[in-house]
Amino acid sequence: MNDSEKLIALSESYARLKAEINKVIVGQEDVVDQVLIAMYSGGHVLLVGVPGLAKTLLVNTIASALGVHFNRIQFTPDLMPSDIIGSEILDESRNFRFIPGPLFTNIVLADEINRTPPKTQSALLEAMQERKVTTAGKTYDLNHPFFVLATQNPIEQEGTYPLPEAQLDRFMFNIWVDYPSFEDEVTIVKSTTSGIRVEVSPIVSGEEIIEYQALIRRMPVADNVLEYAVNLVAKTRSKAPQAVDITKKYITWGAGPRASQYLILGAKCHAALHGKFSPDIEDVKAVALPILRHRLVRNYKAEADGYSMDQIITSLM
Repeated sequence: MNDSEKLIALSESYARLKAEINKVIVGQEDVVDQVLIAMYSGGHVLLVGVPGLAKTLLVNTIASALGVHFNRIQFTPDLMPSDIIGSEILDESRNFRFIPGPLFTNIVLADEINRTPPKTQSALLEAMQERKVTTAGKTYDLNHPFFVLATQNPIEQEGTYPLPEAQLDRFMFNIWVDYPSFEDEVTIVKSTTSGIRVEVSPIVSGEEIIEYQALIRRMPVADNVLEYAVNLVAKTRSKAPQAVDITKKYITWGAGPRASQYLILGAKCHAALHGKFSPDIEDVKAVALPILRHRLVRNYKAEADGYSMDQIITSLM
């Protein structure tokens, strides 16, 4: 099977995967799309939304539909790095033996990631970037594929620790999970109060995900699309030659080169999942908001003038 045939197979399996997820998840089309794009691109996701919007259920459902191993870690103020990485114990033979922690899986749900101190948050950094962890001077490879899906509550700030910029940059997407529409909420209430359980069947295996990730990286990209993505990121930097008035007025810090890489990877994946063999500028625009919104820092003027991050990014596009 050549790459063109594999891309067709990918878009077909994506359609089946979404249909399976929609058995459980009502609405939230954009959220499901963006999570799957990040997974097929090999990226991590930060889901931001108020409690009760089925963020944990979404991750559970996607893990079931992907047919991969899944662990949930509830982040708390007393969580230690060894609680997620694992630790060495002295066995009966008086030899040290490593006991892997919950990070040794395919999908990790880091629930309320901002509730744990920076020391434990930073333990995730190596895992997210290198797909390996180091403890007691030894390095251990994590499973493949490996995704971190973290959730964060934007309204409750008491007892939380803001995520450092270096860690935020490791997330490919920052996805806002909004309230459902009236019609969707009626459907949700009806289905969740009836006592009927819906079983989700695995559609895609871990091996297929790894193959599709490699396939997406092999997709060709036209120079004008590449230049558009890099230029868009450069426009977010107030001291860059490409900076425009809105950047100079409202942005303190712009996005780094990782944003350009993710824009192209995300555009490739968006194109592949929608039956295209190469991404265009519209594919870059389709993934720009969740990729850029957590990489820019607004100043007080933007807040005073009522400019949201999404409005600024949209005007830059």
